[in-house]
Amino acid sequence: MTLNYVSRLLKLPKKHSFFLFGPRQTGKSTLLAESFSHETTVFINLLDSEEYYKYSVDIAAFKREADVLDKKITHIVIDEIQRIPELLNYVHLLMEENKNRFFILTGSSARKLKRGQANLLGGRAWNLSLFPLLQSELKEKFDLDRALQIGTLPQIYLSEDLKSAHRSLAAYCDIYIHEEIKAESLVRNIGAFMMFLKFAANENGSVISFANISKEINVSSVTVKEYFSILEDTLLGFFLYPYSSSVRKQLVKHPKFYFFDTGVVRQLNGKLKANLQRGTKDYGDIFEHFIIKEIIHKSKYLENDYKFSFYRTNAGAEVDLIIKKPCGEILAIEIKSSNNPSLKDLKGLFSFKELEPEARLICLSQVTRKQVLETKSGTEVEVLPWAEFFNSM
Repeated sequence: MTLNYVSRLLKLPKKHSFFLFGPRQTGKSTLLAESFSHETTVFINLLDSEEYYKYSVDIAAFKREADVLDKKITHIVIDEIQRIPELLNYVHLLMEENKNRFFILTGSSARKLKRGQANLLGGRAWNLSLFPLLQSELKEKFDLDRALQIGTLPQIYLSEDLKSAHRSLAAYCDIYIHEEIKAESLVRNIGAFMMFLKFAANENGSVISFANISKEINVSSVTVKEYFSILEDTLLGFFLYPYSSSVRKQLVKHPKFYFFDTGVVRQLNGKLKANLQRGTKDYGDIFEHFIIKEIIHKSKYLENDYKFSFYRTNAGAEVDLIIKKPCGEILAIEIKSSNNPSLKDLKGLFSFKELEPEARLICLSQVTRKQVLETKSGTEVEVLPWAEFFNSM
């Protein structure tokens, strides 16, 4: 693999200010450098010690510098804005003074800004998120086995060899995730949080029992929920809630949680260097994880307002992903890593059909061409190549 630039699906606005959030190493800086000319853009990186110190001791220096910028400067980028949230007050003031200059505010999390009651600019800046590389972005560079094995964080996926990728993932999880959480003072007990990460990785894609995890790491269920909330707020993962026609009922049931990247979760649960073999449970689980996070991340880029959930009954019938479109159409999607799924593998879809008769039943798998499986009663399931479904979104 080579580190050639990969065109991203997320297109950044040129005539509007915006926040750009995303975990470290998802490519925010690279995307900004490709999207905005250095001739018309000022880049301020608060990870740079000198920049951080300068504004920490004299925050008004930011406005003094902005006031004397050449008129050709149309954009000001502040990277890792959560390190000095008070700068947002000056950003707000400058936006009011000059309608022809736009601000780009990046960070790995909006959590510290929200919790610190920072000035979020009252809707004057849009909120955008950047995720690891998608299959549709990688195009001919995409390799499914590689994506499942090491994930799609740009520098890791495009590493020249697996050994380098493994080292980078170990550093990412040990240094970034642990130290970032610690540095931002998001948790008091970093030891308990590190134990939590391992348990959360082992439960990736499973229905969460907050009580069981709290017993294992000896903290309260409230704290466990707060830890998951931190992962969600820092975009390191997302909840998937059970399907219900009632939002109120939906929110009180136990959700599933998926990490934002397959390589990161494999590093956290200690399975990164174990070869994934088709036909095994581990392969099926990580394939399901990949499909779900890919669909949800792409949907966020496309801003199509899909609603996502999963279906599960007390009797054990389950459907991996339910998509409800704004038009009311419902897609029930079962994910199978094999290339020859059969009707007996899809019982959860038929259970869901009883609840939602108009739902479109789909199985995403590794078949090479679309098929239609039909029950004796005439119920049809579309069996699609997974990439074909991605391309149709």
